[in-house]
Amino acid sequence: MPTPPVLLTECPRDALQGLPEFIPTPVKTAYLQQLLAVGFDVLDFGSFVSPKAIPQLRDTAEVLAGLDLDRTRTKLLAIVANRRGAEQAAGHPEIHFLGFPLSVSETFQRRNTNQTIAEALADVAAMHELCERRGKELMVYLSMGFGNPYGDPYSPAVVADFTAKLAALGVRHVALSDTIGVSTPALITPLFKELISAFPHIEFGAHLHTTPTTWLEKVQAAYQAGCRRFDGALGGLGGCPMATDVLTGNMATENLVAYLEGVGEELGLDRSSFEQARQAAVQLMIS
Repeated sequence: MPTPPVLLTECPRDALQGLPEFIPTPVKTAYLQQLLAVGFDVLDFGSFVSPKAIPQLRDTAEVLAGLDLDRTRTKLLAIVANRRGAEQAAGHPEIHFLGFPLSVSETFQRRNTNQTIAEALADVAAMHELCERRGKELMVYLSMGFGNPYGDPYSPAVVADFTAKLAALGVRHVALSDTIGVSTPALITPLFKELISAFPHIEFGAHLHTTPTTWLEKVQAAYQAGCRRFDGALGGLGGCPMATDVLTGNMATENLVAYLEGVGEELGLDRSSFEQARQAAVQLMIS
């Protein structure tokens, strides 16, 4: 079987969602337009969730309406937290992926989407059916996929059990999410190897939060275990505001690109647009 190509998802949604000052809609739109020029495979651009939960992204529909998608290969992904949000996102033909955070931690599922895990799984089933009807694809993020701070049960076997439930529903895209940055190579490598072998019809991704000093060992462990879909955010900014009081940064996209190109992967990115977007990200975060 040929080795699948590496797919990169840029996550400005994750980078922006925890910022306290609202970024004006035209500014967000212009930044996303710059990212679309780079040539990422997927852009996690916004979310259809309660504006009370994530006020920074309350203008996702307006931002989407302002984007020019005629000259980009990038597919758009929007995060949803329930069936209502999924219906809203699915109503936009420009959106290809609906992303839903399913936590292996009962405590975090309640904190993040105000649901039990059983309720969230029922939503996943309904969302998968919705995506099948509307020509969308469902991306399920297994939040707290490498451990949690709440004392809820966790082990690789728990993650495998959740994945089996998703496979039974027909889900084809699953991203293991290191929501609080606790993953280590000793856990990343065997977990990806086990899941990729056990569920060959699922495309697994790595959404790894990290500190500036541990990014390399994490991406290397996932890549060497066979993972070929990676999420990042320029500058390593952002994190989940529902997880802890201190945001752990995303995997920096520039680090991901440097590693993947260093091992010979052809990513198909426009280098000039990439550098312009990187500079824009810095300006956006300090303005």
